[in-house]
Amino acid sequence: MPGGRSTSAHHGENLLFLTDEQLRQGIEAMFFAYRGFTADPDRILSDMAYGRAHHRAIHFINRAPGTTVNNLLNILGVTKQSLNRVLRALIEQGLVESKVGKVDKRERHLFLTDEGHKLEQTLSDAQRARMRSAFRDAGPEAVAGFRTVLEAMMDAKMQRAYTRLKETGS
Repeated sequence: MPGGRSTSAHHGENLLFLTDEQLRQGIEAMFFAYRGFTADPDRILSDMAYGRAHHRAIHFINRAPGTTVNNLLNILGVTKQSLNRVLRALIEQGLVESKVGKVDKRERHLFLTDEGHKLEQTLSDAQRARMRSAFRDAGPEAVAGFRTVLEAMMDAKMQRAYTRLKETGS
């Protein structure tokens, strides 16, 4: 390579100057990847008359047992009305339990029941299998790059919630 640049460095430079067509292809790949990522959980949840909002709530309650409704609102970025509708269904079906806060009685802390844990496991197993296969096929450098791109696409509020979740689990 001229100037002593490696092929991978030269290739990386090209990524800094993506054409609109290359960006469109990336956007479309993300749409289809998301469809693939959500396909198995969507199929499982549709039999229960649940959707992706239920899945996200179950995922993050499992990730941070005892999380408050307000914290879940911040993580999911949905309206209180929307989350209440989802939580009501999950509680009525015996998948989530809501407990009054010990310090602040106005707070509601959320926990998965045994049935909720089973459903979360089923949903996550399908997604982990898909991600494990894709990560294995892509290799460690691509996985690190993928994570970097995803994190760079988050706005500041999302980045704070994501960082807090990684650091504390809630």
